[in-house]
Amino acid sequence: MGRAFEYRKARKMKRWGNMSRTFTKIGKEITIAVKAGGPDPDGNPRLRALMQNAKAANMPKENVERAIKKATDKDAGDYKEIIYEGYGPHGIAIVVETATDNHTRTVANVRSYFNKAGGSLGTTGSLSFMFEHKCVFHIKPKDGVSIEDLELELIDYGVDELEADDEEIVLYGAFESNSEIQKYLEENGFEIVSSEFERIPNDVKELDAEQRASIEKLIERLEDDEDVQNVFHNMKEEDEE
Repeated sequence: MGRAFEYRKARKMKRWGNMSRTFTKIGKEITIAVKAGGPDPDGNPRLRALMQNAKAANMPKENVERAIKKATDKDAGDYKEIIYEGYGPHGIAIVVETATDNHTRTVANVRSYFNKAGGSLGTTGSLSFMFEHKCVFHIKPKDGVSIEDLELELIDYGVDELEADDEEIVLYGAFESNSEIQKYLEENGFEIVSSEFERIPNDVKELDAEQRASIEKLIERLEDDEDVQNVFHNMKEEDEE
């Protein structure tokens, strides 16, 4: 199995374990998508994808409707998507994706978390070379279509890795190929369970238990911040082979 698949498998339960955090995250993404592309999912591919994510996460319908309504409210603040990059203790690279209506508050909080952990916040773009930005689609198998045939077909649309995961097929492609892959899947009748973006580290660093605990504490502090959407790092996960 490929590097991206093993990485995602190791992170899967950690990232989706906190239901309220997941609902807040998807709600913000829906608001941003509606601001950018309108409230009609038929004409807004990103909103369609996020509504699928909400369903997969068992997010109540009223939460989705509230996020869409919030985006169309003239008095609602604008969320800006801002990425922060820095090093945690023991040289672990960390990328923090945020959605915030107050940049000053967010950068102060993120810098504080890094400093308190003995790390440091770097400049934007300083660590991007250490990660591959991927789009990830979870789809249901389709009768009469083998994984091998699907993989050959999707190579032309930007998919560079495909794995069967229990009752789902997981597709990985370049971040820039997201729209093209989504369009192909929708036009060919595949059921998209959910989709997301991942930053897959090109290499991982192995730490001992004490070092790992210090990184996990920093990640927990970051993820508990209401402005933080995702945290990616290059620490080797415990169950990675």
